[in-house]
Formats: sequence, C-alpha cells, structure tokens
Amino acid sequence: MGNPKRDLQSLAADAEGRNPQLVNSVARAFSILRCFEHVRSHPDNRYLGNQDIAKRTRLPKATVSRLSQTLATLGYLEYSPTLEKYALGPAVLGLGHAYMAGHDVIGIAQPLMQELADYTQAAVMLAVPEGMRMLLLEVCQGDAMFNMRLEKGARVPHGTTALGRADLAARSRDAFDGYLAELERSSSPEAWTQVRAGIERARQDYETYGFVFSLGDWNPDVFAVGVPMISADRTRRFAFNVSGRLSVMTREKLVQDFGPRLVALRNRVYEATEGRF
Repeated sequence: MGNPKRDLQSLAADAEGRNPQLVNSVARAFSILRCFEHVRSHPDNRYLGNQDIAKRTRLPKATVSRLSQTLATLGYLEYSPTLEKYALGPAVLGLGHAYMAGHDVIGIAQPLMQELADYTQAAVMLAVPEGMRMLLLEVCQGDAMFNMRLEKGARVPHGTTALGRADLAARSRDAFDGYLAELERSSSPEAWTQVRAGIERARQDYETYGFVFSLGDWNPDVFAVGVPMISADRTRRFAFNVSGRLSVMTREKLVQDFGPRLVALRNRVYEATEGRF
C-alpha cells in the first residue's frame, strides 16, 4: 500500500517549506499526525516518541516537542507518561466521521456497490485521491473466501492499481504530466519505466473502453477494473473499482461484463448526486 518511507520523505519536504503556499506550522503539525497512519500495517507505529517523530519528519526535535504537546492538548494526540510517547487521539476520529458523514456519494454508492460485489463475486471499492495515493472510503465484499485485507481508511498506490489509474486517466494532460513528474521522483528508478508504461496504457484504455485495468500489476493474484467519477464543476474526483481473483476476473469478462457494469454504477451515483460532491 505504497512506500511509507517515501510518503514521509515527501511530507517532510512540504513541512520544510518548499511549497510557498503552505503555512509551515500547520504543515509541520500534519506531518506529525501522518507519522501514525501506517499503524494497521506497522503496529509498532502506534506509539512514537519525539525522537522517532523528528527522524521521520526531519523536523528539529524542539519543534516536534512543541507541536506534539499542542496536538495532545487539542486531542489529536494522546500522551503515555509510562512510555513517554504519543499515540493518535480521539479528535482525529471525529474529523474522519465528519468527512464521511458529509458525503452523499458514500451513502448512495454503498448499496449499489454491494449489489455489484455480489454479482461479480469480487470486491468493489470507492476511493478518493489523497496525495500520492488513493484513500479507500468504502469496500464491499462479494466473496467471503477472497479478502485483500483492505478496509476503509486504507491507502493504495496510484501507479499500479485500477483505482489510481482511473483517477490519473481523468486528469487533464497538463495535470497528468505534472503528477507523473512528481510520481517519478518518489519511485525507484528500476520500477519507474514499468509503472509509467502502465499509467500511459491506462489512459489509452480509458479512451477506448471508458475504464482502466490493473491486471496483476499491483497484486499478481488480482485483476481489477476501475472508473473515475468527476464532479460537475470538475473540482473533485472519486474512483470505483471491481477487484477479484484471477479465476473470476478474466480480461474478457472485465471488458464485456464487469467494466460496463462498473460504468453503469458510476453513472447512477453521478445522476443521483447531480454531479455535486
């Protein structure tokens, strides 16, 4: 689900003020919070000391200490006197619930997604772009025996997943080229050629079929198809996918059946929201 080290390196660069539009103190505070976001895959990240945080964010320890205390006072971090370390606080959960409750898209899409998951015997997901990755907002399972261990709140990469490729395919060429340059900087040189080829091919597939593919590119045992959904004012983007086992998700079935059904699902959600999300 992405490279935690590179994610934090990118965040550290922002926190250091390379973007002149950023308020440094705010960027630094969020860089601290995001040190904890890999708790699910790395349980040791649940509690972090100021020295751990300073190393990950590349911020001065004195700055980390001051911001950590402020975040703890506001409830976004909790301090353990026994461990002398911090963990995420309940205020973070409140923000997440407020975001989820504020989107009609999720409530409208969920029953349609579950219906499609049951039909395809696969997983159907809804995600939104978040930095260099896609953040999962909803996951509906149609096969109890198939579990990718992806839940709401998980993040997946842009370049190799159907969700990420769908989002990239919907961007203007200028925005797409700019993102590719940023993605190249965060990718290993040996992997970049293949990643870029998959992304460019996805744009072509989107023009041809109206959806994109990830045929074992992220997970060798999984085939997936994805489709973007763009708001009427073109300021927001979501992406849907159907992702399942190779024995179920043949390319022919994706092209002739599952892909068109996913497009139809996207269209129903868009019409129900009138493109305002």
